[in-house]
Amino acid sequence: MADKTSKQSHGPGHPPDDPLLWPFAAARLAMDACFWWLDRGAPVEQDESNLPWTTPNAVALELATMRLRDCTRTRSGQPALVCAPYALHRALVADFAPGHSVVQSLQARGIDRVYLTEWRSASPDMRYLSIDNYLSDLNVAVDEIGAPVDLVGLCQGGWLSLLYAARFPAKVRRLVLVGAPVDLSIESSLSRLTRNAPDLVYDQLVARGGGNVSGEEMLRLWSKTPSCDDIEAALQRDISDEEGAALLARFDRWNTETLDLPGTYYLQIVNWIFRENRIAGGAFVALGRTVDLKDVKVPIFLLAGLDDDVVPAAQALATAGLVGTPPPFIAAASEPSNHLGLFMGARTHAHAWPRIAEWLRGDLSGVLARSA
Repeated sequence: MADKTSKQSHGPGHPPDDPLLWPFAAARLAMDACFWWLDRGAPVEQDESNLPWTTPNAVALELATMRLRDCTRTRSGQPALVCAPYALHRALVADFAPGHSVVQSLQARGIDRVYLTEWRSASPDMRYLSIDNYLSDLNVAVDEIGAPVDLVGLCQGGWLSLLYAARFPAKVRRLVLVGAPVDLSIESSLSRLTRNAPDLVYDQLVARGGGNVSGEEMLRLWSKTPSCDDIEAALQRDISDEEGAALLARFDRWNTETLDLPGTYYLQIVNWIFRENRIAGGAFVALGRTVDLKDVKVPIFLLAGLDDDVVPAAQALATAGLVGTPPPFIAAASEPSNHLGLFMGARTHAHAWPRIAEWLRGDLSGVLARSA
């Protein structure tokens, strides 16, 4: 996860450093012979005992896959919907703490209408939910907010946002993709690992969870837990003082508040996106229609981490060449950050997120005139 850790040599039993992507590294489980005999704990219910939100909000909508969180301060202005990653951890990754919150950074620069997808932990009756179900509910959320929205996709929420923008181009005004894995032909340790694992590994992982992937079990299986150095690198600040100690404790709690994933959804991501590269290859079928990324012509902002070993900068920025957006309407930035630091890092929130907010608020008509 952390910059320092990325320079260390991990043994075969260690997962990728970023906990957001741990569920997609199931190949490593095949190397642990005792995996199949570990006792499975009872699933953790997501309730009010979880960490509180940093930004005051209300539940605008209850859907099968998510709660739509309304963080707005005023009913006027252009709405922004932050699409959090649905990969093991809660959407609090987008609203972690003051100075470490995507929601608050957008609000601080004049984006008053901010919404957030809070994905639900998969219950047994959700095991057959697919990517289409998540796209459908995202569409309902956008309609509830009022299209067109500015869509801000984080990590796994990035490729979902991109699919949505391609499938419903009239409903997205601008698109922000932060550390988003889209073109998996560009090598990363994660994509290589996912492709090389046998199908049986993933199928047995889902079967063991009763049709879902157990977030609690996945977290418990890993022998490596984030060190203080890891967390310091993700938060991009010294954690030796009193405030830092509180952030460290909060991170530890956030790290243990896991989500289960529907087995069908999980296997589709592993096979269709990470192994077959269908989104970048133009072969992904979303809600009955083959997605062509050239249909995405809205202005796009791409943010990458220079120290991101989960979604390398070259991979995150390559999306610019896949979409139909004219080059003058594509903005890109790279930060000296690891993967989690893109969402939680104090330095990233001081530099990159204000620029994103200003870009969302900016008038692009001058760019249009110059490119005409």
